[in-house]
Amino acid sequence: MDPLYIVVALGAALAGFVQGLSGFAFAMVAMAVWAWWVDPQLAAAMAVFGGFSGQLLAALTVRRGFDWKLLLPFVLGGLAGIPVGVGILPLLDVNVFKLALGSLLVVICPIMLLGNRLPRVTAGGRLADATAGFIGGVLGGIAGVSGAIPTLWCTLRGMPKDAQRAVIQNFNLGMLGVTLATYIGTGVISVATLPMLAIVLPAMLIPTLLGARLYIGISEATFRRIVLGLLTVSGFAMLAAALPKLL
Repeated sequence: MDPLYIVVALGAALAGFVQGLSGFAFAMVAMAVWAWWVDPQLAAAMAVFGGFSGQLLAALTVRRGFDWKLLLPFVLGGLAGIPVGVGILPLLDVNVFKLALGSLLVVICPIMLLGNRLPRVTAGGRLADATAGFIGGVLGGIAGVSGAIPTLWCTLRGMPKDAQRAVIQNFNLGMLGVTLATYIGTGVISVATLPMLAIVLPAMLIPTLLGARLYIGISEATFRRIVLGLLTVSGFAMLAAALPKLL
């Protein structure tokens, strides 16, 4: 068997479990594995396809705290951001992108993780929520990484676990669905990518269900630590992949 197939399957399985548990991060976790061996454009196509499939599955198994009024600003901002990200994709050096996003995550997440007494952000209202969604849409259009910034923002907002899960899960589902359609329309996903997509889907299926099942039994504090910890690890992984090539 081609070792590339094993790498793709392992990345999809690990990312599926993380997404089932946290409601996001498929692309970040998968990219951290795939970036070492897989062409960036193919990796982006697999990340968006796998992320969308996992979000769809998780949405059917974990449905809590849904609130359209809370979700709508994120979605509207994200929809505005996706075309920007897709337009930037052909012009962007993937290593510069990883360096920028990884640096942001490794600085902000540990501060939030350790700063249990940080005041909640209450200013900005729906406009601030839409701005977080817009940034998520841009990053989603570039590489399927739509959930990182909205997740950080929801955490700063001090949202309860189920409300945050509902926002991020449904936001990601919408953003990845639109990005997937855009990738198909622009040829990023084509007939040539189908064999790899056929590996991603079965590899992530059971791990996603296991992660979603584990989510139901954890506390709000544990959920917060898991989310921020995963984002921090993803940030370091991006830096590790990008810095050697840039230097």
